[in-house]
Formats: sequence, C-alpha cells, structure tokens
Amino acid sequence: MPNVSFKISKSAGQTKLQQLVHSITEAISNGILKVGDSLPSVNQLSTESGFSRDTVFKAYNILKQRNVVESAPQKGYFVASESFKVFMLLDDFSAFKEQLYQSFRRNLPDSYSVDLLFHHYNPDVFHQLIENSLGRYSMYVVMNIDNKSLDPILQRIDANKLLLLDMGKPDNGKLNYLLQDFNRSVKSCLEEGINRLKKYKELILVYSEKNTPHPVEIVAAVKNFCKKNQIQFKNRFVFNVSEIQKGQAYFVIRDADLVKVIKTCRSKQFELGKDVGVLSYNDTPMKQIVGGGISVISTDFELMGRKAAEFVKNKQKIGEVLTTSLIIRESL
Repeated sequence: MPNVSFKISKSAGQTKLQQLVHSITEAISNGILKVGDSLPSVNQLSTESGFSRDTVFKAYNILKQRNVVESAPQKGYFVASESFKVFMLLDDFSAFKEQLYQSFRRNLPDSYSVDLLFHHYNPDVFHQLIENSLGRYSMYVVMNIDNKSLDPILQRIDANKLLLLDMGKPDNGKLNYLLQDFNRSVKSCLEEGINRLKKYKELILVYSEKNTPHPVEIVAAVKNFCKKNQIQFKNRFVFNVSEIQKGQAYFVIRDADLVKVIKTCRSKQFELGKDVGVLSYNDTPMKQIVGGGISVISTDFELMGRKAAEFVKNKQKIGEVLTTSLIIRESL
C-alpha cells in the first residue's frame, strides 16, 4: 500500500471518524490511492493512526456504503472506485437554479457524485449543513447567504476546494468565486433599455428586503437610474392589484410577483409591452414564451454551471464576476 498519512488536525472541527473518512477519500481523490490498492487492516490502521479499532471499522463501513471501499476474504480492504463527492449548497429551488444545476451536472464526469442541498436563506440551516459537510466531500460549491459579507463558517473549508457562487464579497484574494454584479450591471442594463422604459411614466420596483431573496443594492440602482432619466420611481414591498394602471412599468424580482402582474394585466385587458411594461430578474425558459416573452435582466446560469464544473474538475483557481445582460422581449 502507498505511504498515506492519517493525521488529525485539531483545528478542523471534525470527529475522529470524520477525519479518518476524509483522509482516505482525499488520498483517493488526489491519486495517492488508486483503484485496486490495498488498505491497511483495521488493526494496522488503528496502531498507525492512534484511532480505536471501532473508529477504523466504522470508517471502512462508511466507505463501503459509498461503494468507495470493498473487502474480500484473504484480501482485506481495498479501493473499489474513485471517490469524488461534491457538496453543492444553493439558496433555494427555482427554474434558473435548476438550469444552473443541470449545466453543472452535465459537465461533470459520471463518476462524480453531487449532493444538492438548499439553505433557503436560513442562517441556522446554512450553518448546520456546512457543519455536517466538513470532511465528507472533495469539493464544495456554495451560494453564500447574503451579498454583504462571507459567513465565517466558510473559513472552515479549505479555500482551494471551495467555490463561492452568485453573491458575496471575497476580498481576501484566497477564495474562488463566480459572482453576479447586483449594482453596476443593473444600472447598465437599465440604461441599455432606456428607449423602452421612457415610454412609461413611472417604474415600480416590487421588492422587499425582508421577503425578496435578492441583494438590497438593487433599490438604489433602480432609483438612481430613474432620477437620472426623469422617470418617476416607486418601491412597493408587495404588488398591489388595485394600483396597476396604464403607463406603468413593473420591475419584479420574484416569479410569484411576476405571475400576479401578468394575471392582473389580463384581467384588466392591459396589453403587456404597450399599456403596461414588465421587466423581470433572472431568465428561465418559461419567460421566453409567456405573454409573447418577458424582458429580463439576467446572468447566464448555464454558463455559471459550466464554469463551476470546470473548477471542480480542474481545481484551478477562478475569480470571475459574470456578465449580466438585458434581454428585450415583448413585455417591455
């Protein structure tokens, strides 16, 4: 068997069992241990590592359940397959997140397994899922919980194995990231669509910092755009059916609010793109066809998924703020 060291890092915050499982999977992922290589016996590994026999036995059983390790009479334990598990933690489930995940999965080898979880912007859930993942995965792809700072628990993951997605402020030069620009990109996209937006007397942003999973920077960006171009601006925490009238343009973040706007326009026989303008955030296949097409400001989530997969496969440092684009359709 190759000379593999199984040492406990006291700062890792892991149990001895987690540390041992992680050490073995790491050795396999890094090519130190290859398929068919023999592993130490329970007694030998217990003596060399200082772990109890019970801990070693449990670790081998966990790896057997994952089909990474097998055992056979007269042969003992040996590596059965490459071990490459990816931890992917997204904020919530939505159509564009599904695009991201499908692109990510499609661009990874079949031998890579991906555990997909969601934190739903709940700090306790976020912390618990990260805590439970430590030492169990080869790579980590995580959507941060807000856009203002990095949660300290992310520092417990090896920076070389962690990719931050979508939002956050990795200003220490160590973290890998694929982010959106939620301020300047929104301003530039709105400016690009100024000729369409000037048709309307006011632009109403349907956004609540408390209930809308989106960085608050968007409010200032839209407000400044309207002030510069002499368009009346309103920020509504919720969409008010009774307020909608001709000459308004609605900028909505949540798909639930988008549905309400469209249904209200239909009930009042307002024509999208003529009587009322509609602009949405984050593109999905459905928005390409509903109502003749919904105009959007969006990052390319398929591209984000593909680049995330490249990072996981190649383990090469990456730090990009992806382009956000305005896509004009019939609704504006």
